[in-house]
Amino acid sequence: MRSYNERLVLSLLLQSAGISRLEIGEKTGLSAQTVSVIVRSLEQEGLVSKGEAQRGRVGPPAIPLSLNPKGAFSIGVSFGENAADIAVIDFVGDVQHHAAHPYSTLHGSGALAAKIQETLAALPPSSRTRIAGIGLAAPNETGSHRVRDLLGSDLIDLQASIESALNLSVYIQDDITAAAGGESLFGVARSLPDFLFFYLGSHLHSRLVLNYQIHSGRFGMSHDVGLLRLREEFKRLGLVLEDVGSETLPRAAAEYYAEWRRMCCRQLVGSIRSLLSFVSFKSVVISSYAPPKLGQTLCSELHEEVPEVQFLYGANSIAPKAVGAANLPYHSRFMVQ
Repeated sequence: MRSYNERLVLSLLLQSAGISRLEIGEKTGLSAQTVSVIVRSLEQEGLVSKGEAQRGRVGPPAIPLSLNPKGAFSIGVSFGENAADIAVIDFVGDVQHHAAHPYSTLHGSGALAAKIQETLAALPPSSRTRIAGIGLAAPNETGSHRVRDLLGSDLIDLQASIESALNLSVYIQDDITAAAGGESLFGVARSLPDFLFFYLGSHLHSRLVLNYQIHSGRFGMSHDVGLLRLREEFKRLGLVLEDVGSETLPRAAAEYYAEWRRMCCRQLVGSIRSLLSFVSFKSVVISSYAPPKLGQTLCSELHEEVPEVQFLYGANSIAPKAVGAANLPYHSRFMVQ
């Protein structure tokens, strides 16, 4: 187990990359000697790296410190409608590998562990020894039954089988909270203590983040608004979701897409204004696997409706639930809880 002070320094470097030892001491209250000992230890472990000395100021040059992207890696798994996503992220949250595995390839005991093992084998040897752990994004109750039906195991059994096969710790969290945590740790919300989070998947779900703590609730959850309806209509018209960015979108599809956005905005604006009556927040983060143009357009239209709120489209558009799950080992092993 890492000491609290080591976790404190790592958490600070996560939020403020490129700060000096002096700034770490000022922000944490730790003595200069304690900071030096911790930083030296983290450097020796390869978790922290130095930048170029910053000159042009009174006193000795300041040396900026940051997390070393190659210092640790983590694996996240999420369960979609037709496939399980496996993602690998480095120590600054960048996706190093992603693959979607159809459930037809995951039948039988140990099949998911075998796919994770294949993912590990695809990494450079130096990276395989720095795996912090594995996160599983647990779907809602209906999804959990589906996972058990498709894979033949529930999540607890999967956790045990993966830990046994790979000798790595496995952490479980519900998938919407995991996606929110991913944006909070490494995404667009990393500097936001308070924000309202929406996950736009097949359906719309939400979480409220206050003082960096994620709270569950039913506010904003909707089975009527989501990508499922849009995807089905586009499929009926011979299109796929990625076509929303096309300059030559057929008229029928363009009209439905515009109506879908209006309907989605109404649902979101209603949820936001209702919650603003009770809680103060200035930012809304929307996460989705949808094409970035869809999310960015939606954020612009929402800002016109609620100009006092900042709308941000999530940084994790590649399997955001799996990427969020990959953050769980980092939280557990390196960060202040």
